[in-house]
Amino acid sequence: MRYSVAMTGATEAAVLDRLIREDGQEDVLIATYVLSTGLERTTALIRSVILPRDGERLVHGNASFTSAYVLRAASEARAAGEGLVLLHSHPGAEGWQLLSRMDWDTESEYERVARSTTKMPLLGMTLGTHDTAWSARFWFDRTEPTWAESVRSVAPTFTVTWNDELRAVPRVTASQERTVSSWGERAQGLISRLRVLVVGGGSVGLDVAQRLAATGLLTVGVMDFDAVETRNLDRLIGATRLDAALQRSKVDVAARLMRSAATASSFEVRRHENSITDPEGVRIALDYDVIFSCVDGPWPRAVLNGIAYADLIPVIDGGIALDTFEDGRMRNGIWRAHTLVPGRPCMACIGQLVAGDVALDKLGLLDDAEYIKVANREAPARQNVATLSASVSGALLTQFVSLTAHPGRRGVPAPLRYILSTHRLEHSTVVSGPYCPYENATAAGDRRTLIAERQDDWRSIVAARASKKHPLRLRVLARLESWAQRLTNRMVG
Repeated sequence: MRYSVAMTGATEAAVLDRLIREDGQEDVLIATYVLSTGLERTTALIRSVILPRDGERLVHGNASFTSAYVLRAASEARAAGEGLVLLHSHPGAEGWQLLSRMDWDTESEYERVARSTTKMPLLGMTLGTHDTAWSARFWFDRTEPTWAESVRSVAPTFTVTWNDELRAVPRVTASQERTVSSWGERAQGLISRLRVLVVGGGSVGLDVAQRLAATGLLTVGVMDFDAVETRNLDRLIGATRLDAALQRSKVDVAARLMRSAATASSFEVRRHENSITDPEGVRIALDYDVIFSCVDGPWPRAVLNGIAYADLIPVIDGGIALDTFEDGRMRNGIWRAHTLVPGRPCMACIGQLVAGDVALDKLGLLDDAEYIKVANREAPARQNVATLSASVSGALLTQFVSLTAHPGRRGVPAPLRYILSTHRLEHSTVVSGPYCPYENATAAGDRRTLIAERQDDWRSIVAARASKKHPLRLRVLARLESWAQRLTNRMVG
């Protein structure tokens, strides 16, 4: 199990305001957290800050908690059903901070208080004030802390402090020289270590996944339970007729293409033949730092919309809709792109997700022509072409760069919409609704509202594909293709 910590940008700003002192002395602070539990990673989400009262902390060059402050905070955390976080600053320090002997003794001493009161492990965090870098560790007992892999601040400008011991800075390869020249080695070291999940391996998702691999990311996952078909070949750039004939899974095709495009010296492809609308898919998604939403159904998009806020994982979403005249000529096309993080409105607030459609999608009615006719609804737009899907993938990747590299120090923009017929790019002025159920559940973690449900449909599709036996000629072609790929890799490598 890996461990990490995440907080909203607003929470981090409140903490920095207390821990960075004008007089240059250390300071201390207490907060609370809840857990977000993935398949391989558990994340502590900072929920609230408990400010000290007069006399509850001592500042004397170094700083220390009083027992009264810790006991009061532990009681408040227990009442909220949350864990306890002890934070302190190291003035002038930078990077991931280790523990001094005094820090170790303090946290190990209060570990028992936190665990006995809240029934959750103590979380210790240190701030290096020179570059506002964090470090974090979980105390499951008094003997030894378990160090987190990263601490993330989730806002329109997304920042990560990495524990270099657990997630080492990758070597810059010769293939990455122009990438690094665009934003520098430090940004490359931060971005390349992000674990990024692409949900949906269609025309947009397949392009996004390959370009992430080419950028030098160490780990990219693709989630899709569907297979390549002949009708996909005008959009899935890189997929072949053999892929369609063999009905290869989209994640297998994506994995092959990503390996060919990857520039990192050690690249990990993670294949997930799963559905994001199933709890199993959600647990997988919680292991990632950033998610690309390349799906078009209301239900999967609602699940991802919830994860973005409840679990503090930025979700980059977008899509395209094409409109034609009755004679088949194109009338218009609209692509959109937006990033879901605290500080930006969710899909429901900007009108890209209708709550009532989620229930219809669960029942499969949005794909039922008879229901659509009786209900007098418009059928979902399914048109797409390779030349325009590239616009969407480009828009999503631009959001990713804004989120992680912060050109102009501005982070991600307001939601964008491009109207093809009038050549106009629009910046949305929509703000979050005051009663938005998604944004009001920010940092809820494992207490999130359950939108995903266990299903067997996608499991049956994956199982049927695995058990299908193809004609001999196709199996021979597949073996020859595999042999040619291995030979090429050996000769080039």
